[in-house]
Amino acid sequence: MLAGLQILVFLLAAVAFVAFIALRSGVASPILLVAAGVLIALAPGVPPFVLEPQFVLLLVLPPVIYISAINMSWREFKFNLEPILLLAVGCVVFTTISVSLAMKWLLGWPLAVGFVLGAIVSPPDAVAPLAIARRMQLPRRILVILEGEGLANDATALVLYRFAVAAVSVGAFSLAQGAETFVAIVAGEIVWGVGVGWTMLRLRRFMRDPRIEITLSLITPYLAYWPPEHLGGSGVIATVATGLYISWNGPRLISAATRLQGVFFWDFFLFLIEGLVFLFTGLQAQALLTRIQNHSLYELAASAAIVSLAVIVARFVWIFPLTYLPRWLIPPLARRDPSPPWQRPFIISFTGVRGIVSLAAALAIPLATAQGEPFPHRDAIFFVAFFVVMVTLVFQGSMLPWIIHKLGLAKDGIEERLVDRAEELCARHAATEASTARLASLGVESDIPEEAMLILGAQQEYFLSRIRMKCEVSEERRALAALHDELDLQLIAEERDAINAMLREGKLKDDARRRIERELDLREADVLNRRNERLG
Repeated sequence: MLAGLQILVFLLAAVAFVAFIALRSGVASPILLVAAGVLIALAPGVPPFVLEPQFVLLLVLPPVIYISAINMSWREFKFNLEPILLLAVGCVVFTTISVSLAMKWLLGWPLAVGFVLGAIVSPPDAVAPLAIARRMQLPRRILVILEGEGLANDATALVLYRFAVAAVSVGAFSLAQGAETFVAIVAGEIVWGVGVGWTMLRLRRFMRDPRIEITLSLITPYLAYWPPEHLGGSGVIATVATGLYISWNGPRLISAATRLQGVFFWDFFLFLIEGLVFLFTGLQAQALLTRIQNHSLYELAASAAIVSLAVIVARFVWIFPLTYLPRWLIPPLARRDPSPPWQRPFIISFTGVRGIVSLAAALAIPLATAQGEPFPHRDAIFFVAFFVVMVTLVFQGSMLPWIIHKLGLAKDGIEERLVDRAEELCARHAATEASTARLASLGVESDIPEEAMLILGAQQEYFLSRIRMKCEVSEERRALAALHDELDLQLIAEERDAINAMLREGKLKDDARRRIERELDLREADVLNRRNERLG
């Protein structure tokens, strides 16, 4: 027990250190974390580390999917539903079939075994590419499509994986029955996910305590994921449905205090689990070497090369025709949604980075078939899955910023963000004017003291002046806003020093100091947020 806790502390320290290096170097942290995991695994004296597949599929995957769905705009998800489904379902199925056929024709693997391998390596992971894409300020629609694909592709792949494993184990598979089962899984999980979202939102509203609500929010993805998974589904679609439902309806039912604390909690929680997951990916290197000692080096190298090439090429082959052919053949579609420049489908095609779900699925392959025979090519499948993850994550992930620059897509989203910023400021201005009008009506309808009206009126005027200052885009106004924020930070720091001095001198109690400190922290966070908005 003590040794396990010591290892966990060491791994957390490694995550923090690598994240710091990534922040300073500009390299995506998942790439460095995987590399660090490999170096740790291959260091002398380090015991082999075998990742439990249930740890990823049952403990890590639900909250990652849930919070991604929470952060996704339902309106944008619905608008881009067609390309998202073409990637999350169509491209995953196409890649699975491509890998299976490639392994059958080139290496003589049975189709069903190749299908297992194809289902394992078919779903891209969105964490690393999305982090890079956001930093490079790609257009919003590309980000939404990639994020939407990342929400749903694991469900398709895991369902295909279970069908394929069953086909290999039993020796038979019905395509019609499999299609019916898939449709039933999708429909059932959507209903279950919406029901979980509806129930948890009402329960949280009834509790009305941020600590209890955040605890319930932590339970929510597991409640959405585990029952469908236990009944033979994937759990992913249900978790996505829950997250999207809460994302759309939560603002009306979740208190401000819960939102403020929940944002920080979930940001920290995801930082830890995603960091550990990528570190664990690299740590599989030693277990990999142990598994392949009795296998043909030629077959392993050929399998890894063929599958890596197949998953990369299949994504390009799927995306480009389906981007342009429907628009060429259906003029109304082209008028409603014109063909994008070729650079955009290219970058979506290039972001097919595989991740930890592929490794977990490979590790979860049963040792034997239903007839008691060893599962065919089990160790080779794990080796290929690990190799594909490393190739796509390290090669494609590290090349992605360069490719974005070469395609001329870097900062293409700046104009979109300026438009979004203008809409945001208009909304802020309209909301503040509405509250100002309500204040005036309250002054007429109610017997409110004049002094209170003057204070509230001055506060509203201050808010409006801040919004007007943000609307001004001249360099003079920007410099004035920057100076205002810098002085505000200095004043906050001075107030904090004065409060701490009074605490040490015994002129202030700890409880009062914490309340004042929280107000100062919120002010400072607001100033830093404004500064980041200007720089971003």
